[in-house]
Amino acid sequence: MTRRFKTPDYEATLNEAITIGDCLSPDHLARFVVKTVSSLDLGEIYGQYGPVGGEPIAPQILLGLLFYGYATGIFSSRKIEKATYEFIPFRFIAGGLHPDHDTIAYFRRRFLEQIKGLFVQVLVIAVREGKLRLGNISIDGTKVHADASKSHAVSYKRLIELQKHLEKEVEDLFALSESEDSLPDRLNPEEELRLREKKLTDLKRAEQILKERAQARYEAELAEYEAKVRERHQKAEREGCKPRGRDPKPPVPGPRNKDQYNFTDPESGIMKNSNNSGFDQHYNVQVAVDQDSFLIVSHTVSNHPNDQNEAIPTLSAVPKEIGKPNAAALDNGYFSSNNISRMKGLGVEPYIATGREPHHKSWKDYFSGEQLTAPSEDATPMVKMAFNLKTEIGKAIYRLRKCTVEPVIGVIKEILGFRQFSLRGSEGVSGEWALVCIAFDIKRLHVLLLTS
Repeated sequence: MTRRFKTPDYEATLNEAITIGDCLSPDHLARFVVKTVSSLDLGEIYGQYGPVGGEPIAPQILLGLLFYGYATGIFSSRKIEKATYEFIPFRFIAGGLHPDHDTIAYFRRRFLEQIKGLFVQVLVIAVREGKLRLGNISIDGTKVHADASKSHAVSYKRLIELQKHLEKEVEDLFALSESEDSLPDRLNPEEELRLREKKLTDLKRAEQILKERAQARYEAELAEYEAKVRERHQKAEREGCKPRGRDPKPPVPGPRNKDQYNFTDPESGIMKNSNNSGFDQHYNVQVAVDQDSFLIVSHTVSNHPNDQNEAIPTLSAVPKEIGKPNAAALDNGYFSSNNISRMKGLGVEPYIATGREPHHKSWKDYFSGEQLTAPSEDATPMVKMAFNLKTEIGKAIYRLRKCTVEPVIGVIKEILGFRQFSLRGSEGVSGEWALVCIAFDIKRLHVLLLTS
């Protein structure tokens, strides 16, 4: 073969001297993360360190590693530790140091509440840079896997059955220990009783939690039921005849047979998977996204299987430091007369879908000259909302929902790959979701500043 090829000299390459500055361009995300962290007020974190002791890794280094890791899809503390050796951006952020994974994991867990507070500071930076002027927002949610297996869960019906079974075994063991008959080999009645009593204690605690959740659910469903009944009565009085359809059924108090409790992460909930027809342990995470900048302006987490009760907490979580949104666009999963009235009470005009939208509208639907007639003052909230969505401003605001909040959630789950929490419990999960949102906003702000 006569053709000559350029071939590598791997030994010489291994000895090649390079600088980190040669590898990281001036506008690299790693540089921006370091700059952003240096501008944050970390006094609450530094104040938690004692005046004496060894020389710890500076919090700004650990924060920078977490922010850059979550912004680039590396969430594991072990992988972040490894990256400080192998990846140049992480070496730069770590300043040549190599915090071990225990240090990173402990820092993330220890300062969750303080990290959540940094979310507002990042948004204030965006306002100061002129990249965020809060106007209209879009709200949506998605399910994220809990760090728990559904095989470690028990239904309310099964829980009651297990309690009865264990109570019977406890009675049998007591009777056996008090009898004069010889005990079976290797049987220690006291040890067996201790194990079963502990299981009974765990089951009773699970039963109490399920009852508390059932009561909260009942109160929410009762409020919605009463609102629907009022609407039907008002419609009957207005039209002079009985409304069509069946009367709404009142909710039933108490736990349901299929209510689930998970022993690994008791605060997670069993929810339908978004990508298949199965069910798993999840948390319901919510974000509110500014329609102009695509920045996340608020976030919440719950263990509720649907979104109807998540609108007001998410809207209320928008920091006062960045202003108040004018309007909010939400899909049909959030529709309720209670949400509409409470959003207006907060000074935010709601645009909530009253039903599922068809995916493929014809051009006739888009350009039809439909004549709108304003509803009467005593019209139902659904009729009024349907009218608002058909106005020009309503169409403009709601149309942006799909191309603002849904892409943000898509980036977090598909591009960054954040599909499961590393921490457990509502406090840990809420803190980690705040970390995800901060990392996303830093990355988004970096893009906004580069394109300005």
